[in-house]
Amino acid sequence: MTDGGSAPVRKSLGTITRKAVDLTQFSPVRESVLGDGQKLPLKIEPAVDHVDLAEWARNNRAAIEQKLYEHGGILFRGFGLSSPVDFEKVAGSICRELYAEYGDLPREGVAGKVYTSTPYPPDKSILYHNESSHMHAWPSKINFFCVTVASEGGATPIVDCREVYRRLDPKVAEEFAKKGVMYVRNFSEGLDVNWRRFFHTEDKKAVEDSCRNAGMTCEWTDGDGLRVRQVCRAVLRHPKTGELTFFNQVQLHHIHCLEPAVRQSLLSIFKQEDLPRHVYFGDGSPIPDAVMDHVGEVYEKTAVRFAWQPGDMVSLDNMLTAHARDPYVGARKIVVALGDMVNSSDVESVASGSFGNS
Repeated sequence: MTDGGSAPVRKSLGTITRKAVDLTQFSPVRESVLGDGQKLPLKIEPAVDHVDLAEWARNNRAAIEQKLYEHGGILFRGFGLSSPVDFEKVAGSICRELYAEYGDLPREGVAGKVYTSTPYPPDKSILYHNESSHMHAWPSKINFFCVTVASEGGATPIVDCREVYRRLDPKVAEEFAKKGVMYVRNFSEGLDVNWRRFFHTEDKKAVEDSCRNAGMTCEWTDGDGLRVRQVCRAVLRHPKTGELTFFNQVQLHHIHCLEPAVRQSLLSIFKQEDLPRHVYFGDGSPIPDAVMDHVGEVYEKTAVRFAWQPGDMVSLDNMLTAHARDPYVGARKIVVALGDMVNSSDVESVASGSFGNS
């Protein structure tokens, strides 16, 4: 534009201001919970197409750990995981190291460091427990992957063990915290796993050395049997969050928790000290049946259940969250990967007088 033949007049466009964009709001995943006011589990799903969960988890491992400390468990759903191989890649991204050996029961290897879940009759429940908490070392993380959904039942109930501890009768909670628990196991031929298979040796001296190194006492019994005892914590203070958590396997080992017919049958065959498995307070005193009933009630009142979907993956902080298994019908297949082992000597004992239920 001109003005009376003079030089063109130029309008000033001003200064262009560049606005910073927070790219974190464009996360490829989204978070939610399964129920109102329910923190466990946190649900993470893809917010965009074609999210590589293994790569995302590898780049966000620290954040995932913090979410596990807060919620106790994470349900990864909708990421298109189709095989145990896919699952192992994700588990290996979440965990610094996967555990090659799986607990103290024989299980079938599936792929790499992925195993089948506990072999147990499908019409029976597996009671609440923290994985390997009856041993001198345990995984800090446990990961589950759903290959095949049962036609009926088969949930994996999970429970926040911090909340379990808070809900226990204060006197019961304090007794468990002060005394710990003693797991007793009798190895004999034809019942459970024999000691040769458990310790992977025929050498009794090697078995004795292994027990001593693991903090167990052992004695040889009649008929080529072996009895081992291990005193463990029943309550621990989580090494990262500092929270008190009910951490044990008392339900899996206490004979009162068996079905009445099975319990009566075992007691008709064995003296109590010869039972295949049993658990006492850490000083050797019996845990009353009424206490075990109370523990079971608190577990169930605190438990969270959800229906598995094919491709679901669940990651738990094993020291904050216990798991179980409901009976089922059909060809259910859930596989497992354990990671980031913790030695009992690396976890601080709960100091006397510092219990409380808060």
